[in-house]
Parts: sequence; C-alpha cells; structure tokens
Amino acid sequence: MISAEERKASMYRANLALFMACGLVATAQVPNSKQQISGPYTHQNLSVFFVHGRSGAVKYLSLKEALDQKKVVVHETGQVNELAVENISNQAVFLQGGDIVRGGQQDRVISNDFVLPPKSGRLPVAAFCVELGRWKQRGNESAASFNSSREMAASLPVKLAALAEPNQASVWGEIEKLQAVLARKVGLGDGVRARQSPSSLALTLESAPMEQAVRGYVEALNRAVDGKSDVVGVVFAVNGEANSGDGYASHELFASMWPKVLKAGAVEAVRVRSSGKFTAAGTPAIEAFLSAGERGTEWATEVDRRIKLVKRESDREVSIESQERGAWVHRSYIKK
Repeated sequence: MISAEERKASMYRANLALFMACGLVATAQVPNSKQQISGPYTHQNLSVFFVHGRSGAVKYLSLKEALDQKKVVVHETGQVNELAVENISNQAVFLQGGDIVRGGQQDRVISNDFVLPPKSGRLPVAAFCVELGRWKQRGNESAASFNSSREMAASLPVKLAALAEPNQASVWGEIEKLQAVLARKVGLGDGVRARQSPSSLALTLESAPMEQAVRGYVEALNRAVDGKSDVVGVVFAVNGEANSGDGYASHELFASMWPKVLKAGAVEAVRVRSSGKFTAAGTPAIEAFLSAGERGTEWATEVDRRIKLVKRESDREVSIESQERGAWVHRSYIKK
C-alpha cells in the first residue's frame, strides 16, 4: 500500500501549492452577504439561520442523488489522494468538498468542490482518506468503486484539516479525536467505532449511537425550511456562536444538500455540547459572519479549465468558493 504521506505530489497538494503561489487575485463573483436572513430555528445548543436569495439557472444533481440514481461512477484509483469520477448522465453533478464516499480500498472525503459536466468521461478529483489502515474490500462493498455518499465531514477540526488547511495526517488525527470525544465525553461509547473498520469516519457517523445522538436535532430542524422556496444557504450557530455555513447557487441545490449539511451541523452540536449557559446568536452576528467570509487574504486556483476555487482567510474564519466558468456555485464558511 502507498501511504497518503507519500502522495504529496498528488493533484490536491499541487492545487494547494497554487493557492499559496497565486497571491491576491481579482475579486470573484460572490454571493451577497446582505441577502435576507431568517431565523433562528433552535434545538438545544444548535440554531439554524437561513439565507434567502435568487436561484441561478444551472441545475445540478448532488453526489448523493447521482450515486443513488446510478448516474455517476466513483472509481478507486489505487492512489490515496485521488479518485476518478465519471458522470454517465445528461445532468451536471455537483461534488461538495466534504462529501464522504464509502467503499473502495478506503473511505474517502472529497477535498474540494467539483462539477461534473454531462457525459463527462473519467475525471480526476482530489480526496483524503477518512479511514486508517484498511486497503482491501470491506464486506460486500466494491473495492473498485464507491457506491454511496450519505455523510459529510463533520466537526470544525475535521473540516479545517480536510478543506481549509489540507493535510492527510491532520485528517486522521482529527477523526481520531472526534471519535474519542463522542465515545467518552459525550458518552456514546465504543459503538461509534465499527468493528469492521474502527477508524472509519463514515461508519462512525452512520453508527446507531450517533444516529440516536443527532435524531432530536434533525427531527426538530429538518422541516424548518418547508415552504421557503427561496432559501439558498444556511448558517449554523452552536452554543450561541456562528460556527459554519454553506451558500448555494440555487434553492434546488441547497435542498438536495440540506439533509447532509444539517446532520453535519448536528454532529458538531453534539461534539461541543455542554451544560453551561450561553446567549443565543442573533441576526447581526450571522450577518457579520457572512461578511467576514468576503474578507481576508485571498488566493485562487484553477482545478481545471471550468472550475476555479477562491479561498479567503482571516485569523478567525476561512471561506472557500467554487466557480464554474466564472459563476459561483457554492461557498463554505468555516470558523477557525
């Protein structure tokens, strides 16, 4: 097996080098942080604020939808930090940085946004391993491909390690810390570590104890978006502070990502839950969080001739925006 650390010349590492080398770039086309915000909708220590806006014309399938409908094939390449993805449908497919795919030789997390055009052929996509040790078929899953994407990277430290400050060793380390917190501090026990692969983040997030822990959050907040056909983004506040957010080019894309994004927010709320009192976040704090995502040192890199990533970073926040042919598709906001 070739270790991840030996793959430092992989595509994503090259992309990171470009991020650092490109310097300040022209201001990108960005979503407007002054868009209408509604909420909060709150359950325990997790509050949801919705961002309202106009939808773009381009329609995308999410990776989960495309895999469920067998419109995309995610191929194992034998390289830890790179997968090959093939769109066999007539619809564009959006892969979000943080999407986890199960199967192959090891579970992976997609490490940057990507858009697959219709009938794309096999295209490389950057990834990190979110499972340490396995390099073979697991159970009845295919070792040659990945057939499901139910989960996303959860917890701020894992997101930062996989998306904002990309480093394979850090990804493994933060997953181990997350599992330990969930097992001990939160009291979910060793059931968060699957016997067939104790290090797998995907299997931890799908475990019965974890599903039970987030159920109250998901059931209380999932339908908060019902009837709001102009919602294009969400910001989560945890323990009264803005924590993370996602904005999308259309309501349809937001709606397809909402279940995964909500569960990831619920996992973060479980991770840092405490008995202490906190002051609930208000709309001004959320507006400030979104506005901060438009500032800071800015770098850009082209993933290919269609897709560009723009990263903005300050001492408190990172935002990463993906664009397709100059039009923004998605922006993630991550508190540091």
